[in-house]
Amino acid sequence: MRFYSCLFFIFLFLCLPPAHAHPHGAAYEVTRQETLSHLASSQHVSSPQVTSLELVYKKVDSTELHMVLDYPPNYQPGQSYATIVFFFGGGWNGGSIAQFESHARYFASRGLICARADYRVKNRHRTTPFKSVEDAKSAMRYLRKNAEVLGIDPGRIIASGGSAGGHLAAATATIPGLDGPGDDLSISTVPQALILFNPVIDNGPKGYGYERIGERYPEFSPMHNLNTIAPPTIFFLGTADKLIPVSTAKEYQKKMESRGQRCDLHLYEGQPHGFFNYKEIDSTYFKDTVLKADAFLQSLGYLQGPATLDQFLAGK
Repeated sequence: MRFYSCLFFIFLFLCLPPAHAHPHGAAYEVTRQETLSHLASSQHVSSPQVTSLELVYKKVDSTELHMVLDYPPNYQPGQSYATIVFFFGGGWNGGSIAQFESHARYFASRGLICARADYRVKNRHRTTPFKSVEDAKSAMRYLRKNAEVLGIDPGRIIASGGSAGGHLAAATATIPGLDGPGDDLSISTVPQALILFNPVIDNGPKGYGYERIGERYPEFSPMHNLNTIAPPTIFFLGTADKLIPVSTAKEYQKKMESRGQRCDLHLYEGQPHGFFNYKEIDSTYFKDTVLKADAFLQSLGYLQGPATLDQFLAGK
C-alpha cells in the first residue's frame, strides 16, 4: 500500500498544472510548489481501506480553506471516479470536517473519491452564513476545475452534508447566486445527486436561521429556490428533531416530486438532530442511514455490488 500511495502522490505532483490563484477567490488550481508543501505538511493516511490527501482549495486574504480527499484502495491514475463532497454541520457557526470522516472513508472503500471541505464559519472566521455558501460553491468548482488531475469524473459529483452542511450541499444545487469574488461562473456548482442529513432546508420566516438571514432568505433558502434541475435527493430526518420539522421535510419532498424530481425521504421515529453521526457505542443509525445512502447511489449507478459496511466497521 505504501508503494502505491507514493506512486499516487508522485502522479499528483507531476500532473498538477500551473495556475494563478485569485487573491480574494478560489485557488482553482494548485501549483507544483504548493503541492510539495501540502504533501510535506498534510496528514495523509495510508491504510488497506483508503489513502487521504489534504489540499488547499481556496484562499481568501490570509485564510486558507482545506479539503481532505479520501481515495479508494484500488485507485488507478488516469481513471475518473464518482465523487462525494461532504459539508459539516454547526449552524454556520462552527464544526469540523472530522464529522463525516467515517462516512467518507466508508464510501472511499466502496470505490468513490470522497472530499471533506472546510468552509468559513462565524466562530473561526467572523463571517456570515452567506460566506459559507460562497465557499461551498467554490469547493464544487475546485473539484470540477481540477477533475482530471484529481481523478474525478466532473459529471458524477454528489454533494452531502448534515444540518447547516446539508443546507450548503442543497445550496450548491439550487441557489443561483451567492458566488464568491473570483469564482469562474462558467463552472457549474450543481451536483448530480444529494445526500442530506437533517438539512437546514427552509430559511424563510418560519424556518431555521431566519433571524440571521432576514429578508435575504429568498436568495439563501433551498426551499425557495427549487427548480426542475434539482438532482435526485435522499433526505434523512428524525421525527424528534427540534430544528427541522417533519412538515418541512415533507413539503420539500412534495415540491421536488411536483417538479418531476426524485426525493427519497426517510424518517426516524423519536430521533433527535444529529442522530445519524457515527458513534462507537451505538452505530445503529449511522449504519442504517449509510446503507440507505449506499442503496441510493447504487440505484443511480454510482456504486456496484453489495454494501460492505460491516467489513469496513470491523476494520476500523
